[in-house]
Amino acid sequence: MESIISYFETIPSSHRSLILVGGITLFWLIESAVPLFTFKYKKWQHAGLNIFFTLTTIVINFALAFILLKTADWTVENDFGILQWIPELPLWAYALIGLLLLDLIGAYLVHWAEHKVKWMWRFHLIHHTDTWIDTTSANRHHPGESVFRFAFTTLGVLLVGTPMWLVFMYQSISVLLSQFNHANISLPKWLDKLISYVIISPDMHKVHHHYVLPYTNSNYGNIFSIWDRLFGTYMTLNRDKLVYGIDTHMDEIENNRIPNLLKIPFQEYRQPSDESLMAIKMKEKVVV
Repeated sequence: MESIISYFETIPSSHRSLILVGGITLFWLIESAVPLFTFKYKKWQHAGLNIFFTLTTIVINFALAFILLKTADWTVENDFGILQWIPELPLWAYALIGLLLLDLIGAYLVHWAEHKVKWMWRFHLIHHTDTWIDTTSANRHHPGESVFRFAFTTLGVLLVGTPMWLVFMYQSISVLLSQFNHANISLPKWLDKLISYVIISPDMHKVHHHYVLPYTNSNYGNIFSIWDRLFGTYMTLNRDKLVYGIDTHMDEIENNRIPNLLKIPFQEYRQPSDESLMAIKMKEKVVV
């Protein structure tokens, strides 16, 4: 465990880039061999669009990285945050608790908020306009969304009291798991279900990309599946019923032009379809 910590304490930027590029390459090859769906699309063109948004996210995170670094250093120096307050634990338990809490605040909580707060949803829906979900879709985020996702990650580091090596570990795992659960791959159903008891599996996350409510408002997790199960946002849907996209933006031409995607948050708000609204009302009646 000490060698792992030592590695992430001094992880070079080149290694972090390799994790990103290597993950996309690996899952790209796997989904080409065992695809869940056979899409009729220009794979390279689709990848190019999503990689553009990946690069904007990298630029924003790099520009703001000093805030994350200063926050992590401050929590350790001032013994602030959950990890600094709990009794001394084995390193593996310390790391696991840190990863769980960072995933809760930096991934699950912000993702839930993006679906509940209208102005945040305007930015996040760019991610949902993708009607061909594959491994490159993982990083399809509007630059505005990248900013408030970074803010939530920083908040998580502050509240959890996370040292920087654990932040780097979290970010590395988060990138790979996001590429994995977005990948257009077909795992045996029993294996996918087994995986979903611990981490977000491809089938589990694909439900979140179904085009209508209430499925869109489910399965918010990125690394661990415990938060969706604990907070009642876990849902299932058979693979053969999946339709990717978002019902308010199903025009493939509109959804595959970078200038339009950048402008969507500032365009007139589009109300979810009657089917979506009815599904939500029915769900509320069941809950009551």
